[in-house]
Amino acid sequence: MAPPVSRPRPGPPTNRPNQGTRDLATGRPNFHLPFLCVIAFALSTWQVVTDSPLRRLDERVGNAIRTGGFPHGIAEVFADLGNIAVAVPALGAALAWITLKTRPAWVPQLAAALALAAVPALVAPIKALIDRPGPPGMDGSGGFYPSGHAATAIVAYGAAALLLRTHTRFGRQLIAVCALVVAANGFGLVRQGYHWPLDVLASWCLGGLILTALAFVVRERTEDNGTDLQTGGSARNA
Repeated sequence: MAPPVSRPRPGPPTNRPNQGTRDLATGRPNFHLPFLCVIAFALSTWQVVTDSPLRRLDERVGNAIRTGGFPHGIAEVFADLGNIAVAVPALGAALAWITLKTRPAWVPQLAAALALAAVPALVAPIKALIDRPGPPGMDGSGGFYPSGHAATAIVAYGAAALLLRTHTRFGRQLIAVCALVVAANGFGLVRQGYHWPLDVLASWCLGGLILTALAFVVRERTEDNGTDLQTGGSARNA
């Protein structure tokens, strides 16, 4: 009688997807966010360049917020959250802490730094192309669409939250806090008369695209290292 032929045993199942972009809050595949960001950015840009009713509504809303009763001091603090002198050190501190905790794993940190560096590379040409004038009180020149400060804020704080959430059980709370900070920054920019609301919205769309790409990298590296995003456990058991 011939000895039984041994068959290869199947390996353990894995939950690692092999395609698709990632949800910013969970890291799971999500095709909707980048699509919505592209559509929203295209529509808002079209409305701005054609002097449409939406653009006129945007300017009326911006003027109403600018002349409202919200305290200028607090609004200025909110607007300053998008300054390079504030946002870059905040992201740098998060990257330094994560590097000390996870070395030699450095790919997500490098990706986050490159994501922030991509902001001026994307925003500056669009500003020059659209050349939208700013709100009353600005210097009268164009180049206010989209907002560089709003884009810096969403990418810097969003990248910090995406990376920090891989080392804490409070990932969703971090994302929620990041969303509040970004929203406060956008409101402050409009309240202080630095930008129109659509300038801010367009920057959030660009930032959403950048952060979706970063979330993909973070998830890929986390799964390669076998670390669950929320608990620090095995990604295969998530």
